[in-house]
Amino acid sequence: MCTGDCAKFIGVSLYPFCALCIVCNILLLFPGWSTDAVNDPQQKLTPEVLYLGGLMGSGLLVLIPAICIQYTGRKGKLNNRIGMLVSIVLAAVAVCGSIYGFVTSLLGLLYGPRCYYTFLNGEKRWTIPFKREKEFLDLERSYLFQRESWSRCAEPVGVVEFNVIFFATIMVASAIQIVLCVIQMVNGLFGFLCGTCQRKFY
Repeated sequence: MCTGDCAKFIGVSLYPFCALCIVCNILLLFPGWSTDAVNDPQQKLTPEVLYLGGLMGSGLLVLIPAICIQYTGRKGKLNNRIGMLVSIVLAAVAVCGSIYGFVTSLLGLLYGPRCYYTFLNGEKRWTIPFKREKEFLDLERSYLFQRESWSRCAEPVGVVEFNVIFFATIMVASAIQIVLCVIQMVNGLFGFLCGTCQRKFY
């Protein structure tokens, strides 16, 4: 496969993952399919949702380079060595965006959602009950493996499952984006050094 064709394939392949991340991040603004949290985001929304990792990071910061990368693979003024060099820079920007989306989603997954939680002593309040700074990577004690505690999040209904599904989806999509963008960086380097198989544009 020519480096130009590879760039076009990678650019197009990034589109669905960008769209998936954007949609998931938007849905996370409505935990439990409720609109109440949007009216009071500081008190009722999970902080990592407000970082917009899926919307800005793995979404727009990857989508814009993806469009440009696709065009470097099409016959035209961008299908040359300089276009491939530019695609390396764009792919690097996309990697940064997808890493941002991955990290914010990972934190959202590890810390858990903000919810109206019922503590063992009967106290009820809005908090992030599963967040444990000192046990950040202690997966054995993580709420992810203690599903019996999820039901204590009374509001929004089903918010734990909601957050786990959408944050995990953004993480997986972001990881795939990182791989594709790194491949494009390598492909762009070969395209810059060897050309794009479109000789009249060299």
